[in-house]
Amino acid sequence: MKESVRIILEEKPDSLWPLHFKIPKAIAKKFMDGDNKRIKCIINSTLTLHSAMLSNPEGYFIMLSKPNARKLNIQVGEHAHLEIEKEASKYGMPMPEEMEMVLDSEKETLEYFEKLTPGKQRSLIYLVRKIKNPDIKVRRALSIVEHLKREKGILDFKKLNEVIKEFNQRERLF
Repeated sequence: MKESVRIILEEKPDSLWPLHFKIPKAIAKKFMDGDNKRIKCIINSTLTLHSAMLSNPEGYFIMLSKPNARKLNIQVGEHAHLEIEKEASKYGMPMPEEMEMVLDSEKETLEYFEKLTPGKQRSLIYLVRKIKNPDIKVRRALSIVEHLKREKGILDFKKLNEVIKEFNQRERLF
């Protein structure tokens, strides 16, 4: 199921994510499945977001970061065309093939990854997805696997950042 809507970009300056699109309740309800509010949203046929349909007392909304608003060249008060559909991927966002390859090669680490909360899984996936260079993606995935092995499946972002730095440092030496 897909919904196409034309919605105004709004701003609430005093919130953590000030830029957002308010989604009409009738449309938002179509994508709610218990606690699963994950959606795929294509904005102006240009930018694909894998996010959650969020709610507050005022209704439902989809957040938009300022960098993404700049990419779309859209300002507060302007309309955007949104194509919304239910997120179909296992983890709530597509798994980069580099990370999938690394996790598949490490059965123990895949088990650790599967035991993480969905939000932590998505955070790790995002850490790999946001990188453009395939070699660096593999290195990032390897550092995540190494961290999960060292910590026996406990995710500690501070320690993970240290492992990432360690892997980057090793790369510079060769």
